[in-house]
Amino acid sequence: MMISAGIDSGAKNVKAVIIKDGAVIGKSIVPTGIDAKEACGKAYDQALSVAGLTRAEVEKILATGVGKKLCDFAQGEVTEVSADAQGVRFMMPQVRTVVDVGAEEGRAVRINEQGNVVDFAINDKCAAGTGIFIETIARALETKVEDMAALSEQATKEIIMNAQCAVFAESELVSLIHSEVARADIVRAVLAAIADRTISMMRRVGIEKEVALIGGVALNKGFIKAIERELNITIAVPTDPQFIGAIGAAVAAA
Repeated sequence: MMISAGIDSGAKNVKAVIIKDGAVIGKSIVPTGIDAKEACGKAYDQALSVAGLTRAEVEKILATGVGKKLCDFAQGEVTEVSADAQGVRFMMPQVRTVVDVGAEEGRAVRINEQGNVVDFAINDKCAAGTGIFIETIARALETKVEDMAALSEQATKEIIMNAQCAVFAESELVSLIHSEVARADIVRAVLAAIADRTISMMRRVGIEKEVALIGGVALNKGFIKAIERELNITIAVPTDPQFIGAIGAAVAAA
């Protein structure tokens, strides 16, 4: 009976997953905070506790994510792109296009039937297409991220945000607020702008059905609807989309 683990050390959260004989038996998510190394150990120990296992019982551990090198108890690393591909194939084998939008980075990956990466594109140059930017905008508008989807549905006007940089986008946001543009219209414009950057990545790798959205931003239904409206497609979201990278690392370890 093979027991493996995957740790996804992200900019905002560390996710840990334990897999035994092809099934997820334990998982945990903890804030990265200022000590990513400590967070990795904490997430792993919590996932082991859920699984009812000790560290000695796990045969192999692989780490992924921006902080993967800080996960010193892992026996190796797997790239974020490969982890996404492996995790999606494990959870949703029919998917061929994977979109991963996390706190500080976005990725689009095209995979084949075997789960191998055919092509990929990464947006790591600017925060304007990531989860951190959505949270920043939510604070500026004095709303919650989880309420943005409902707000965007109340929009009555199409507002275009032209800024390609998070800093300029925030300035543009302030101008819209001072111009007394309705909050719902601003929210829809923000989600549409982030969706446009994501769609640009998707088109670079080629969009093949089925399409899955993973990462923490996959929990934002307004963002999903913005992509679906633009591309006229249906986006699939797996259960607990923020854990897919960690699952992929655990699958690779197995």
